[in-house]
Parts: sequence; structure tokens; C-alpha cells
Amino acid sequence: MKILLVEDEPDMSRLLSSLLKGAGFVVDHATSIREAEEATRQFVYDLNLLDRRLPDGDGAELIPRIRALRPGARVMMLTALDSLTSKVAGLEAGADDYLTKPFQGEELIARVRACLRRPGSAVLPPIRVGALSFDPETRALTIDDKPLPLRRRELNLLEALIRRANRVVTREALLNEVFSSEDEVQANAIDTLVSRLRQRLSSPGANVTILTARGIGYMLTEDSA
Repeated sequence: MKILLVEDEPDMSRLLSSLLKGAGFVVDHATSIREAEEATRQFVYDLNLLDRRLPDGDGAELIPRIRALRPGARVMMLTALDSLTSKVAGLEAGADDYLTKPFQGEELIARVRACLRRPGSAVLPPIRVGALSFDPETRALTIDDKPLPLRRRELNLLEALIRRANRVVTREALLNEVFSSEDEVQANAIDTLVSRLRQRLSSPGANVTILTARGIGYMLTEDSA
């Protein structure tokens, strides 16, 4: 899943990016309302994480602009403005959640995951393809109930494929979900990553195949009996 972090303070940006990437999220970074709005025009984000005190205004002003561009977008405010009035203003501006600084890393990740779930929705069941099982809530991956550790980008790729199992996922969509806009991405980055993931899935007997749709993308499917 991909998050747009809108934060202008360098040390806080590094801390937040580290926490979010450590939890398996792909993170794009903007330092102003203008940059965030432009990023929202170009990419689809699962969550927008906004500071309020930005160089060109109050981050709360960005919420209606995000929703105009991406109806149904999820927005969480993360700010030092901790008065009741500030919290109410942020929530009334349309934020789905409001977390104040300082914060504990564990709470941030828990609140992010809660925000990513639609209000009132049930916990999503594991997605199963062959002997492979992926839990969308915890991002835990198992083969025949045995954990399969993957590197962060391998897991991001696997998640993008398994959520659309038996459908071709375009290279553009995979690039967008696996890498952030700040990453230096080689032309064959997705091909190399797919090759590594195929090797990881073959030896434990996942009973799945990643098929190539030449010139388009890739598809995860269960092996034929």
C-alpha cells in the first residue's frame, strides 16, 4: 500500500518515512500543499498523512482538494496542534483520524492500519492462491501455514499481484505500488524483482505461478493440477 506523507520538517519526515517503510508501506513525500496536490493528481494513494503547519498554509486546506481529485481518499492528520479546537477543526475539515505529536511509533502504525480499513467494514479474510496465503490486515505471508519471509519490495510486489490474482497487473501499476517517487528505478527493476519472487515461491512449493503478459505486465495464478 502507498502513502503520501506531507511533512516539511526534515527530521520528522525521516522518522515517519522510516516507521512507515518498516511496516511495509511505500511512501511518497511532499513538503507543501502545492507539492501534495500535484502528487495527488499524478498518483493514487491508499492514505494521505498530513501535517497542518506547512510552508504554504494549513494542511487541513488540502483535504477538500484531495477529495475532489480522489473521491473516497483516506486522510489522517499528524500534527503538533493538539488543542481540542484544532482537533475538531481537523476532523470537521474531513480528516478520518487526527493524531498529535509526540506519538509512539506503535500507535502511529496501528492508527494508519485502522484508517486504511473502511469505516464499519469487517476484517478482511486472508487471500489464498494455491498453497499461498496473504493476510491483508497484518501482511503476513504463509505457505501451508508456514511463514515465508520476504524483503520489503518483494512483499509489496506479491501483495500487488495476489490482491488481483488471475488478472494481469500492468507494469505501470506494479511500479507505482512497489516503488516510491523518490526511488531511482532501473528500466528492468520489475523484471528483476519478479524473477527473485518466482525463486522465493518455487522452492517452498507455493503451487502458484507468476505469468508474463508480454508488453503488458504480470499475473499471479494457481498452478494447474
